[in-house]
This record gives sequence, structure tokens and C-alpha cells, in this order.
Amino acid sequence: MADALYGDDPEPGEPFPAGRLCVPVRPGTCGFVTRLFRTPVGGRTAAAFTDPARLRAVLGADQPWILLSEPALRALTEPLGVRELRIDPVLTAPRPVTAAVPLPEPLLRPLTALAS
Repeated sequence: MADALYGDDPEPGEPFPAGRLCVPVRPGTCGFVTRLFRTPVGGRTAAAFTDPARLRAVLGADQPWILLSEPALRALTEPLGVRELRIDPVLTAPRPVTAAVPLPEPLLRPLTALAS
């Protein structure tokens, strides 16, 4: 009976799902670190997804991720000053594209033309 009372089911007033979440990560110096994002007004936020398909739909198939619980994710991001957590966000800014753009050739003038 006690197991039913204290399981992983969310409380009725909790806005976030309990259980495991797919959390995007990025390579760091000693392994992987949680990837943080910015809100439209510039605040820092963590993002998590309820299943891998939702993560891939928003961030792409090549985005690495790990499974974490909501309390574990909050414990990781709180020391960094991140208090907000977005579950299943659907809008993100596109990745910056770095393309090789040829630079214009410098305008060369003979030194004699500058002297006169």
C-alpha cells in the first residue's frame, strides 16, 4: 500500500511529468554536460523531452541526450543559476550556419599612384 502512495506518479498540482526525461547534452572536457538554452527574453533555461522522438523533432537526429529525472536535472542546473525548466519545447532558434564565404580580394594600388 505504501508503494502506491509514494511512487513516481506526479502530484495533481505538479505541472511537470515525473519519471525519466530525455535531456540534451553537449561534449565537455570531462564527458557530457547539460545543454542550456535561452528564453525569448534572454533568460537561461534547461530543456527536456518526454521521449526521444520529440527531442529529435526539435533539435535534430544528431543531438546527443541522456535520461534524467526532473529532480536530477534541476539539481544539476540550480548551481548555475538556472531555475526554469521547459518540458517538450517546440520552438527553438535554428543553429547558426557557418559557411565558407570567399573574402573579396584587396584593392591593390601601385605605390607610385599613392605618392602623386
